[in-house]
Amino acid sequence: MAANNRRMSGKKGAQVGSGGQRRRGLEGKGPTPPAEMRKGHAKQRAAQAKARRAQGRTTQRRGGRSASELVVGRNPLVEALRGGVPASTLYVQQFIDNDERVREALQLAAERGGINLMEAPRPELDRMTNGLNHQGLVLQVPPYEYAHPEDLVAAAHDEGEDPLIVALDGVTDPRNLGAVVRSVSAFGGHGVLVPERRAAGMTAGAWKTSAGTAARTPVARATNLTRALEAYKKAGILVVGLAADGEAELGDVEALDGPVVIVVGSEGKGLSRLVGETCDVRVRIPMPGGAESLNAGVAAGIVLYEAARRRS
Repeated sequence: MAANNRRMSGKKGAQVGSGGQRRRGLEGKGPTPPAEMRKGHAKQRAAQAKARRAQGRTTQRRGGRSASELVVGRNPLVEALRGGVPASTLYVQQFIDNDERVREALQLAAERGGINLMEAPRPELDRMTNGLNHQGLVLQVPPYEYAHPEDLVAAAHDEGEDPLIVALDGVTDPRNLGAVVRSVSAFGGHGVLVPERRAAGMTAGAWKTSAGTAARTPVARATNLTRALEAYKKAGILVVGLAADGEAELGDVEALDGPVVIVVGSEGKGLSRLVGETCDVRVRIPMPGGAESLNAGVAAGIVLYEAARRRS
């Protein structure tokens, strides 16, 4: 009988205490999930790729951020604080000689508020500045928040005005960018557009040259300047390029009183070929004095004045 029991215990079937696992196994796992939700399926990979592209477009829509910047040296640092350059932290070397410039830097930082004061040993400041002659003072400028090219148009429409924008092509001097920002602010423009590569960005030098107007005049950054200008054209905005050999003279362009983007090239090379071909019209500024060219800040200021005069 014992042998028979042993044979019976080897039989398959439901066992006491199985919890109904066999029954649940027969019930199935429910409806098959969509292909986009099945791990490893081609449609799921395609959906994930699409999501990544959408996330990239969202990041681009924000306009992006520049890298943080350091202003080093006592005179440059004091001038930056005087000029309203945004700052997050002022690093002061331990046991620094407390001369007039150091006292003024500390006073300006304290008066402005919102700037952290940090004391650091000289080796740490040497490491931060890669060995530059910081003279015991280092100012950290936070990353600049660039707008998106579409934001400049939206800002104009929010104010019930036709867009007036300046785009810079190949301008690499931050001081020129700052001067253009200042002119755009002075003549009622709605912002400045710069390429993401091979172009000046909103550094401390640009902030200082703008004389504080960068705080209220947006600067947008485009991955591709030509495509950004083509998008403006599709939106009904006239793209006017400045060129010494332009086919029209500034005074003859009546469309400056409407939606317009003024494209300014570098002082030496002017507009690049693709950008020049994208422009609806290329305009020259008459110069009876015989000068060959104007820097970007001056040229933009002249055209902005003419546009503002016609709009008034």
